[in-house]
Amino acid sequence: MRDQLEAKLARFEELERALVDPAVLADQPRLSATAREHGTLARLALKYRGLVALERQIGELREMAAGGDHELRDLAEAELPDLERRREQEWDELVEACSDDDDADRARCIVEIRAGTGGDEAALFVRDLYEMYRRHGAERAWEFEVLDASPTELGGFKEIVLGVSGDDVFRRLRHESGGHRVQRVPDTEQKGRIHTSAATVAVLPEPEDVEVSLPPDSYRKDLFCASGPGGQHVNKTASAVRLTHLATGIVVQCQDEKSQHKNLAKALRVLKTRLYEHERRIEHEKRSAERKTLVGSGDRSQRIRTYNFPQNRVTDHRINQSFTLDQVMAGRLGLVLDAIEEHARQARKTEMERTTRLSDQPAP
Repeated sequence: MRDQLEAKLARFEELERALVDPAVLADQPRLSATAREHGTLARLALKYRGLVALERQIGELREMAAGGDHELRDLAEAELPDLERRREQEWDELVEACSDDDDADRARCIVEIRAGTGGDEAALFVRDLYEMYRRHGAERAWEFEVLDASPTELGGFKEIVLGVSGDDVFRRLRHESGGHRVQRVPDTEQKGRIHTSAATVAVLPEPEDVEVSLPPDSYRKDLFCASGPGGQHVNKTASAVRLTHLATGIVVQCQDEKSQHKNLAKALRVLKTRLYEHERRIEHEKRSAERKTLVGSGDRSQRIRTYNFPQNRVTDHRINQSFTLDQVMAGRLGLVLDAIEEHARQARKTEMERTTRLSDQPAP
């Protein structure tokens, strides 16, 4: 772990020098990429730099404590306990920071919500989840942009794709990926029976343009007329855009705008995000020590939460904890997110400490 931190600090200091290099300043794409990487490394590198300085100070005080000057020795012995406690605290924070997702600090993400089993009721549940996220985002001054949507006759969505930006947006929403189940009496149910429906949510970190190379010859573009429940939702011209990435087979489409140009721009954002997530997943799979925390893997098929309307209860199955449904749906999703993030933080810390202990053991 020390070697990794030393490497990150060295790279951070290299980027610091690059940011004042005239050649880099004159090259806007290179400057953007350098600034982005510098910002990503800053929190960890600066924390480790502070720890190194603190350890140096502790070393000097220990030398003083071992010296022959009684006055200096008493002074050093008085200061050492506080500094050593600070060092342990800062090391614990570093261990946790090293175990966190590299993308946790991103201020933009793509949220995809899709109806699962349940027909029209599942589509209405997608709408309810969208409204829940939007209300929570309003409390945090997040910005929401609909990138694509497939509305239904009853006012729901077969799927809706959102661009969300704001402080801590990916860190807050990243654990929402998975299967969401709803239990309630649908408006269309005549006999008052409770139905169970489902939706899936995927939260993907949105990369900067400089992080994903997507030349025009790497994907196929198809145009078609927008579809919908009828009336104003149907576009008579071929303004909807479908993009197929040739190397991976990833397909995205956008039909929310009347302008083909705007639909293309949004579709490219989603495609770049999916490609970034694709590479990110491959990289994670290559790591033999990939962390599998107790909050779940984020697999979309995994049922992570149940929304029980008759009992006015939301239960998150990863932490086995329930919350008041009315509050959560009204925008107080933070009650759930805080509990999940704390659970995930403790799991990451435990796993990182275990990994560190194993790596510190001498080879047989």
